[in-house]
Amino acid sequence: CSVVYLVVFHLSFVMFVWSYWKTIFTYPASPSNEFCLSKADKEQYEKEERPESQQEILRRAAKDLPIYTTTASGAIRYCDRCQLIKPDRCHHCSACDICVLKMDHHCPWVNNCVGFSNYKFFLLFLMYSLLYCLFVAATVLQYFIKFWTLCHRKAAENCPKNELQNTHAKFHVLFLFFVAAMFFISILSLFSYHCWLVGKNRSTIETFRAPTFRNGPDKNGFSLGCSKNLREVFGDEKKYWLLPIFTSLGDGCNFPTRLVIVDPEQLTVSSQNEPAKSSGANQSFPTRPLSESQNRLLASDSQWVESGPEEENVKSGAKKHIIVSLES
Repeated sequence: CSVVYLVVFHLSFVMFVWSYWKTIFTYPASPSNEFCLSKADKEQYEKEERPESQQEILRRAAKDLPIYTTTASGAIRYCDRCQLIKPDRCHHCSACDICVLKMDHHCPWVNNCVGFSNYKFFLLFLMYSLLYCLFVAATVLQYFIKFWTLCHRKAAENCPKNELQNTHAKFHVLFLFFVAAMFFISILSLFSYHCWLVGKNRSTIETFRAPTFRNGPDKNGFSLGCSKNLREVFGDEKKYWLLPIFTSLGDGCNFPTRLVIVDPEQLTVSSQNEPAKSSGANQSFPTRPLSESQNRLLASDSQWVESGPEEENVKSGAKKHIIVSLES
C-alpha cells in the first residue's frame, strides 16, 4: 500500500510540475508577418487622418488574409500598438505588450499569457494540480479525523488507536488538510469552467464579448460540436492528450467557423453575379477558403448545395454557395 501511495504521489507531482513549467515558459504565439502591413501601407495609414480612409487601407491589406471577424462596428481589427491586422480570436495583452493568438487571459499565477500556444498546458496544469491536492487531502483525511476524535474524546477515554505520536504533528496534519482541501475546491471551480469553455470552443474573452462575424455577434461562431472542439485543443492523437506536449490543431491564425463558406472554385462567378457582401456600414469583408487545419476538422462532415428560387441556375451550371454542415 505504501508503494502505491509513493508511485501515485510522485507521478501526480511530476506531471503537475511538468505542466506548470510548460505553462510558464511557453512563449505566447504572435501573428505571423503576413498580418503586418507593408511599409507603403503603413506609411499611408499613418498619414491618413480620416478613419474611413484608414479602414480602406486595412480592407485592401486584409483582402487575402484568413480573417472572418470584425469589430462591433464592422471595422477591420487592427492593433495600433503592434501595427498589424489581428487574426480571428487574437487580442493585445497590455501586460505582455504583444498580440496573442487565441488569447484566453493573462494569468498572474504563471506570469504569462494563456493562449493558443499553451492553453493545453494550462488545462493539464489545472487537472494535475487538482489530482495532486485531492490525493494529499485523501491520504491525510484519516489523521485529520484522529486529530478531532482525540480532542473530543481525550477526557472520556484514552484509546491508543486515536492518538498521534507527536503533538506538533497534529497541527501539521490540520494545516496540510485544510490547505489541500481549499486549493482543491478553488481549482475545481476554475477547471470546471475551462472544461465548459473547451466544450463550447470559447475563450474567457469571448465569453464576455462575443466575436462579431459578417452576420453579427455570435458567441458560438467557432463551435464545431463538443468532440471536435476537444480535438481542436488536444489534437487527434489521444495518446498525447494527458502529456504536456503541444498537439493542438491549426496555426492559431485561422479557425473553422459555423458560418456560410463560399465555394473557392466559384468565388469568381459569384462575385460577378452578386454584389460584394458587406459587414457593418457598407464595409466589404474578405472571404477565404478553409485552411488545411479546418479541412481536417471538417473532413467527416457532408456538404450540401443551398436550394431555393435559384435552383434552376444551379442545375444549369452556375453553382451557388456551398454550406458546410457542422455539428451543433
